Amino acid sequence: MSVQDQAAVQKKSSAATQRPPFRADQVGSLLRPQYLKEAREQAERGEITAAQLRAHEDRAIREVVKLQEEVGLQGITDGEFRRAFWHVDFLSGFDGIEWTHGDYAVSFKGADGKVASTSSMLKVRDKVRRSKPIMVDHFAFLKSATQRTAKFCIPSPTYMHMRGGRKVVDKQAYPDMKEFWADVVTAYRAEIADLRAAGCTYLQLDDVSFATMCDPKVRSQVAEDGEDPSSLAVLYCDIVSAITKGRDPGHAVTMHTCRGNSQSMWMAEGGYDPVAEVLFNQADVDGFFLEFDTERAGGFEPLRFVPKGKKIVLGLVSSKTPELETKDDLKRRIEAAAKFVPLEDLCLSPQCGFASSHHGNKVTEEIERRKLALVVEVADEVWGGR
Repeated sequence: MSVQDQAAVQKKSSAATQRPPFRADQVGSLLRPQYLKEAREQAERGEITAAQLRAHEDRAIREVVKLQEEVGLQGITDGEFRRAFWHVDFLSGFDGIEWTHGDYAVSFKGADGKVASTSSMLKVRDKVRRSKPIMVDHFAFLKSATQRTAKFCIPSPTYMHMRGGRKVVDKQAYPDMKEFWADVVTAYRAEIADLRAAGCTYLQLDDVSFATMCDPKVRSQVAEDGEDPSSLAVLYCDIVSAITKGRDPGHAVTMHTCRGNSQSMWMAEGGYDPVAEVLFNQADVDGFFLEFDTERAGGFEPLRFVPKGKKIVLGLVSSKTPELETKDDLKRRIEAAAKFVPLEDLCLSPQCGFASSHHGNKVTEEIERRKLALVVEVADEVWGGR
């Protein structure tokens, strides 16, 4: 049965598709407008106040919400416009976690052969506590700016640990790693509970660790750090599941995993085979955003481990390159993925955000708009506008 024939059959169960992830979706971060970049720099130099910076952020978020609504997306993000980095700002909001600006042994690579360090290391210096809300106010503003589903993205805590293992957690603060993870889970659950109370019905955990650990070089580095990558995959699934445990039926939680995304560069490569069976079956989330835009991500074969009913969002549209994908090619690849996961359980998105840091990828805002619109158009044609 062709993709189009399967879609015709699925129209009978359209109600089931209203729960996120949506047929046309996105990972979350979006390109910052130039005036917002300049305002952030001015704030760092002390030339404008925090309140003035926030006013610029508010304006930019309203504008990017409008962009997303205009192209037809249902899950609307704030583009992560109040953050410098996708993970640092959130994680360093907990007591006990600090940004060290240090490098990690695995570097980012570009198509032009350029290599850059990964100077966004985090370390645990003291007991991890949530003494105050971290980004609940960010979500509240987003929700006030759209009538559609406000989607909020936060980093999973596992990537902080993967980059260094036990060495990034102070032994005096945590002689027992079980206590560390228990404190992390407690802190996360408190933040997520407040997000839920503020009206969040669609949460995404960004967990780069799973996809990066598919790279033999990264796995080797993890081993050098004193950890076993196969055991970590199980542990990290347990942590994610402990964080999401007990959520109510109206709260959809997804996970995004990719091989790194910084100024159009990547950090790792390799198919999902090393983690697929554990990840898809043990992580308690409603769906997975998976990177599949280049050969670096491997083929769709690992999707054979996905249990029926679990949603897979195919990241087939590149957020790293300006070239616009063709509809025919995207439909062909969706059909190829449907050999392993029923079409009714598939969705479409870019492979990552457009700006995992405030620098952004090497694409224009117009290209970003066209790629998001392409995702919506193809999803409408494949799944009948659902």
